[in-house]
Amino acid sequence: MPWISLTVETDDVHAEILSDAMLELGALSTDIHDAAAGTEREQPLFDEPGELAGEIWSVPEVTALFAADADITSIVQAAAQAAQLSAPPAYRLTYVEEQDWVRMTQAQFGPIQISSRLWVVPTWHQAPDPDAINLILDPGLAFGTGSHPSTKLCLAWLDENLQGGEDVLDYGCGSGILAIAALKLGANRVVGVDIDAQAVAASRENAALNQCDETKTEFHTAHSGARTDPAREAWADVIVANILANPLIMLAPILMRAARPGGSIVLSGILVDQAEEVRQVYQRWFNMRIAGVQEGWALLTGIRK
Repeated sequence: MPWISLTVETDDVHAEILSDAMLELGALSTDIHDAAAGTEREQPLFDEPGELAGEIWSVPEVTALFAADADITSIVQAAAQAAQLSAPPAYRLTYVEEQDWVRMTQAQFGPIQISSRLWVVPTWHQAPDPDAINLILDPGLAFGTGSHPSTKLCLAWLDENLQGGEDVLDYGCGSGILAIAALKLGANRVVGVDIDAQAVAASRENAALNQCDETKTEFHTAHSGARTDPAREAWADVIVANILANPLIMLAPILMRAARPGGSIVLSGILVDQAEEVRQVYQRWFNMRIAGVQEGWALLTGIRK
């Protein structure tokens, strides 16, 4: 079954109203994006969880997907009325043919090389180097596929710095990718913690997929009272937390308590212009430095004082 993709250029005042109106008028899905995306005029915007929604792009577009037999002219007119526009906005149409969407989605995610010996490989691909350390991981509901710069920075640090035999805490484990990588790189024990039960379930599934030793692997939700709850004991030789700047700042006292004296902490999910603020917070307990930058994202590392 083919579909019609309707794209309307609007402004930051009416974008959400138009999007909601199109859903009410039968759109299967809608999204709002920067009309200048992919050009030198692209306007990058970032928000932190828990903060009030900020501005949207100054020249946004609304794209909505409709069945092929939808009356697009009437839909645009009705959406314009809902947004109290004086006239229907200009729009363009793209016809979307029926395709194998699963195969197309999979084609977007190929193997990712982290280093000469470390790869992230989806289940539908052959490992490019069977002799390498291959993390078998599919894109899913939990964050962490190895494609994001912050995840790559953390994986590269683990690859370069783990000596073997460490106890590792992955706080905000998402898909479990960092904990699984640490175990495959020689860690003695890995513990993944997340506030999202779905992420914990995904981490356990991915650990099983990677044939991780269950006696050395533990995933649980935050504040579950597990024996390795980071709020209760200093046990970790290495702590990795790939989250976002604001949560990392709030988590500093908890992560500090989990670290053994002389232990390492690795923080990412931090934009470059946020790095100094995060560094200063952790500097109270760790000797911190910016250890890497990739595509606007920073990696902070430190040693427990």
